[in-house]
Amino acid sequence: MTEDVQKHSVHTLVFRSLKRTHDMFVSDQAKYIALDEKSHKLKMAVKLKTEYDAVLHMPILKEPKERITVPSNNMQLQLGYTQPISDEPDYMITGTHAYPSGPGVALTADTKVHRNPSEAGVHSMALALPPSQAGQDAVRTAAGVPEIHRHAGAAERSLPPSVTSSLVESVGGGGTRTSALMRRAPSVPKPQWHPPWKLFRVISGHLGWVRSIAVEPGNQWFVTGSADRTIKIWDLASGKLKLSLTGHISTVRGVAVSTRSPYLFSCGEDKQVKCWDLEYNKVIRHYHGHLSAVYGLDLHPTIDVLVTCSRDATARVWDIRSKANAHTLTGHTNTVATVRCQSAEPQVITGSHDSTIRLWDLIAGKTRATLTNHKKSVRSVVLHPRQYTFASGSADNIKQWMFPDGKFIQNLSGHNAIINTLAVNSDGVLVSGADNGTVHLWDWRTGYNFQRIHAAVQPGSLDSESGIFACLFDNSESRLITAEADKTIKVYKEDDTATEESHPVNWKPEILKRKRF
Repeated sequence: MTEDVQKHSVHTLVFRSLKRTHDMFVSDQAKYIALDEKSHKLKMAVKLKTEYDAVLHMPILKEPKERITVPSNNMQLQLGYTQPISDEPDYMITGTHAYPSGPGVALTADTKVHRNPSEAGVHSMALALPPSQAGQDAVRTAAGVPEIHRHAGAAERSLPPSVTSSLVESVGGGGTRTSALMRRAPSVPKPQWHPPWKLFRVISGHLGWVRSIAVEPGNQWFVTGSADRTIKIWDLASGKLKLSLTGHISTVRGVAVSTRSPYLFSCGEDKQVKCWDLEYNKVIRHYHGHLSAVYGLDLHPTIDVLVTCSRDATARVWDIRSKANAHTLTGHTNTVATVRCQSAEPQVITGSHDSTIRLWDLIAGKTRATLTNHKKSVRSVVLHPRQYTFASGSADNIKQWMFPDGKFIQNLSGHNAIINTLAVNSDGVLVSGADNGTVHLWDWRTGYNFQRIHAAVQPGSLDSESGIFACLFDNSESRLITAEADKTIKVYKEDDTATEESHPVNWKPEILKRKRF
């Protein structure tokens, strides 16, 4: 038989709950409960032991019998600051064991006794202090007296002797007493001086817009892909044409040379991704799967993996040898315009026309982070060769980010155009190329734009055909190669005759540099 549960009224249940709550917290809130002397002493003894055991053995200063209130200002008067008046000087014990780490440390021969300033010394120091506000000369003396007494010993205990002496000298000399303790304002870093770049060579040969560039690992030649459906290989030293490869039936939008094998990879608007064997100069593999034009590709630096991005809003990860589609990276809602790979996490970074950047987990094939700070389409992403950072280019701003989670660093503003390409070298020179034919060079650390180039279009081309579609430093980082809409390839090099005097850094930092997201 089960017993019936006794039912109570709501009033009874509420009263019982209030009673329990009252009994639980009455010891904390009630003021009428008498203080137990024995338990209070025990509590204070435990507190002294745990918190002040390290300094309990030190000498105790004598408390003067008479005290007088020093009315420095209204605030100090309300707080009741008092100043001891006594004929006996106060002493402070300092030395090798001023604050011993453990109990039972005795004072040694190295221990020194410092005498605190006398009343006359305190008042003379107070007269040297500037008034806290204009028009308060009447309370000038009283304002500094308690402060000097309060801090006279603390400064010598906590600071090294050199800082303490400089502090006292600054006080005695009429300066502010906290001049040595003032925290320095954060200084804006000055940009590093970079020599300007000048046009070194113009290479002609393509019959259409030059859309992509790649340099081979040995730095002997470089390859370009064009809207004339051809891939051309050029000698880097002389700029002469070495080879032309045909096979694509539309614009070649991306090329990459493998550092692990003698292979050249290309992709284009014909949806094709090809692998060329450079020993036989012919296609040995095709990677089928994209549903629209393939806009970019990149090779993983440590494993045999190729990543391509397309107008079908996906990026695909391919096994180079087996031609298998290992992952299809979905999540973007518009054309994926650029992709970059690195050996560290995150291993794949994509930028899209949906204004977002995605950092991908290559193992899981899923998005690790989505960066939504850009307001316009992201057409280029570049990784810094030495730092764990990267930059993205868009029509609104060039933004710098920190791996692995894509923490925003700063904006590089001023290149007001559609930015198609970015390149950066180990010296911290960031190059941005835009649709209107302008090239801006930036100091990576500070975002200082130290040079702007607008090369004239070649004879026979329209002024509107001056876009920069790709740019890249060679492996020695002494040459900058650009692919342009006037069907030429331009090579730039540093101006050897430039100095800091002939090309000074014209830098005016903002007082407060806001991070515009």
